[in-house]
Amino acid sequence: MASKGFPNPIDVHVGTRVRLRRTLLGLSQEKLGEAIGLTFQQVQKYERGANRVGSSRLYDLARVLDVPITYFFDEMPGTVQDKSPSRLMGLAHPPTVDYEPDPMAKRETLELVRAYYKIADPALRKRLFELIKSIARGLQDEE
Repeated sequence: MASKGFPNPIDVHVGTRVRLRRTLLGLSQEKLGEAIGLTFQQVQKYERGANRVGSSRLYDLARVLDVPITYFFDEMPGTVQDKSPSRLMGLAHPPTVDYEPDPMAKRETLELVRAYYKIADPALRKRLFELIKSIARGLQDEE
């Protein structure tokens, strides 16, 4: 189990994913709380991992944030997975599978897309788009 007074790393990971998605959607903690019937302080506690997110609340969060429930567990490092209560008790040790995380779920990608669409001039946006595609093609050719 997690040390007394400290949140379980899995709860922290889930909270981080809630905060990431909320931020990417441009929602305040208050707005998210209103959408799922909580105060912003309760949302803060979920995001810090101080409070565990129950399954019904996780369902509500997934619905409001428009993500599958698995989103909250994506990109969880094996060291965090090892902190599940059953693993800490030595009950379950399925092999962890490493995979390439979805680049669309990364904060950097979403911030880039948001910044891109803030460019008002469609011609400039298109030129920037073509430049990035050209750079990516050049890097692929080098490999």
